[in-house]
Amino acid sequence: MRRTGAPKAVTKEGFMIKAHLAQIVHETHGGMSQKDAKHLVETIIDLVKDRLTQGEAVKLSGFGSLRVMHRRSRVGRNPRDGSRIQLAPSKYVVFKPSRTIHF
Repeated sequence: MRRTGAPKAVTKEGFMIKAHLAQIVHETHGGMSQKDAKHLVETIIDLVKDRLTQGEAVKLSGFGSLRVMHRRSRVGRNPRDGSRIQLAPSKYVVFKPSRTIHF
C-alpha cells in the first residue's frame, strides 16, 4: 500500500541511501530542517545497530523485524585449491517483512 502525498524515493543504483531518506523526511515534515532530518535518520539507524549488536531483535510495526542469527562453525573449502578449511562461527542479520508489506 503506497501512501499518497509522500515523495517518490530518489535512489542511487536501485538503493535508497541515508541522504535520500533524510531528504524525504525533510520534505514530508515541513517544520524540520534538512540538518535535523539527517540527524533523526542517523539516530534511528544507530539505535537499530546498537540493539542488534547487543543481540536484541528490533520490531518496527507495519514494516518488519530484524534479528541476529548465529551460524555454527563448519567445514568449508578453499576456493583456490579445494582444500578443506574450518570456518569460524559467525553472526548475520535477518529481516522479516511485516505481513502488511505486499510486493
